[in-house]
Amino acid sequence: MTPGMGVSSRSLWQRPWVINSAVTVASVAVCLLLLPSRIPGMQLLGVSPHWLLIWVVAWSIKRTQWEAAIAGLVLGLLQDAMTSPSPTHTLSLIVVGVLTARLQKQRYLQEDIVSVALIVFAMAVIAETVLALQISFNQLISADSLYPPLGKIWLFHQRIALSSAILSSLWAPALYYPLNRWWARYSLDA
Repeated sequence: MTPGMGVSSRSLWQRPWVINSAVTVASVAVCLLLLPSRIPGMQLLGVSPHWLLIWVVAWSIKRTQWEAAIAGLVLGLLQDAMTSPSPTHTLSLIVVGVLTARLQKQRYLQEDIVSVALIVFAMAVIAETVLALQISFNQLISADSLYPPLGKIWLFHQRIALSSAILSSLWAPALYYPLNRWWARYSLDA
């Protein structure tokens, strides 16, 4: 570097926000890669953990409702890009982020592993319900809908919501604990 270029002597990787951003993006990438994978022992009735939902809950616990909504929006768009945009996962992840952040603001939430697992359980049920409502709405308004009849939609919803909630809440500590520790360390460094 030549003098007078206005660049500090600290390298880019010595700045805490750069490392924190890289870890955050890497954790999202890992969740995106785990989402379609069917690892033996990580399925219940053909349903796997909802890794992006767990990430949104972990992110939203110590954030504002706006930050949580933006995280839900971004991760929902990424999931829609990997799957099908109809029904959209964006709406359900925004709802999950906002509700989780709101729980923290109302002080209904403690930050222990059991509380996080319970929150993930409830949010998984809510997210799957939002998806089922979208599918039901499509079935009602579209004469040539590809979705099954309403009775079957809600029968599938029960199985999928419960399986997703159980698995996601069981795996939530594996994602929440390291991310929470990292973000707590980063907030002390800033």
